Amino acid sequence: MKFLPYFMIILYSVAFETLAVHVHYNGDQLLGIVPEIPSHAAYIKEICNDAQLDLWKPGYLDHIYPGGEVHVRVPSSRLNDTKQKLHQKQISFKVLIDDVQKLIDEQFVVERRQKRFLNSFNYAKYHPMNEIYEWMDQIKETHKELVTLHYLGSTYETRPIYYFKIGLPSNTKKKIIWMDCGIHAREWISVAFCQWFIKEILQHRSHNPVIQKALENIDFYIVPVLNIDGFVYSWTMDRLWRKSRSSHDNGNCYGVDLNRNFDSNWCSIGASNNCSSLTFCGTGPASEPEVQAVSQLVSSLKSDILCFLTMHSYGQLILLPYGYTQDPSVNHDEKLSVGQGAASKIAETHGAQYRVGSASHILYSNSGSSRDWATDLGIPFSYTFELRDNGTFGFILPEDQIQPTCEEATAGILSIVNYLNEKHFNSASSIFSGTLWINLGFSIVIGTYYSL
Repeated sequence: MKFLPYFMIILYSVAFETLAVHVHYNGDQLLGIVPEIPSHAAYIKEICNDAQLDLWKPGYLDHIYPGGEVHVRVPSSRLNDTKQKLHQKQISFKVLIDDVQKLIDEQFVVERRQKRFLNSFNYAKYHPMNEIYEWMDQIKETHKELVTLHYLGSTYETRPIYYFKIGLPSNTKKKIIWMDCGIHAREWISVAFCQWFIKEILQHRSHNPVIQKALENIDFYIVPVLNIDGFVYSWTMDRLWRKSRSSHDNGNCYGVDLNRNFDSNWCSIGASNNCSSLTFCGTGPASEPEVQAVSQLVSSLKSDILCFLTMHSYGQLILLPYGYTQDPSVNHDEKLSVGQGAASKIAETHGAQYRVGSASHILYSNSGSSRDWATDLGIPFSYTFELRDNGTFGFILPEDQIQPTCEEATAGILSIVNYLNEKHFNSASSIFSGTLWINLGFSIVIGTYYSL
């Protein structure tokens, strides 16, 4: 098993993490547009394409259609012209973010970064990669009875990717729940969630019967940050960077959308062969080292994996397979019911409404996603969680929303875990158990303490 000394990892990461964002978005605005008729949709596609505007929602130009909400970042230099053209075509819009850079700057007003200790780690803040590496090491050392840290692979820029294996020791082979976060660099709330969820498992196992039962029978395999190169780049150079950092076209463009790179009808729909595109699918299926690392491990474990979870933002969705076809996957109705149960628990926590359904039906068609790939491997449950919000902040979700986002998502995922407990291991508490949700409420109180 390959491990680098942690002081080397941290020194390497600090060299790249200066907390200075070199790409600026001063005066850029995020516009919300809903085309009412086909000509509106066609015109929005045209101006987005001609001006190379940053489309936040949907993820692909071809998925702009009448009645579908469009979120697009417009540079300040093009703002007046774009608004004027929309007015001329009688296309209504609203300003969702008045100044993108101002919102970004608020996230970079941070205290002087020093070595942090686990008992004072603030899970309600975003953390750069060097702090996450430190945190990984401390989690491993503090919870040796439950936790082992494993090398998954190396990124394009040779940073090590690690995953946690969390579960009670057992003499028998255990089932697995997989979770990965940070596949898209700018989706910081995804990374924050993985850290929060690990904290929940470890701190509340003794008084939460669902967690306790799961840890007896299941090992959680959790990758806190998959796209580490892109994540570092989003902290040091461009807060809105999405892709990985591999070089293409003789260095004229960089990065691959890792969630378009899995071998699941690769690049057939909702992805681009243009390396400059945000949805560039790579040079072939699993062409990227990060995807290769996941593919190799998950493929070797597929017969034991009960559920594959991949955490993203934004949109407040629980997505089922498939994205590349309108056809339902195997046990679709069961997956849908379990997903709806998770959405109900999310709504009970802080009132957030999550929609549930196949990606091709409630979001847009896309190929190469890890969710679909895992399903095609035969893994019985596979979900993409799109966390908060619905567009008020988009990818720049403020830190004061980390805790409620993580609390509600934890409630949703624990309802899935509870279903798997009951389905496979019988005597777990009911999904509607008062004890479970009393303990989850206690967990929320503890979470409040950790945000102080």
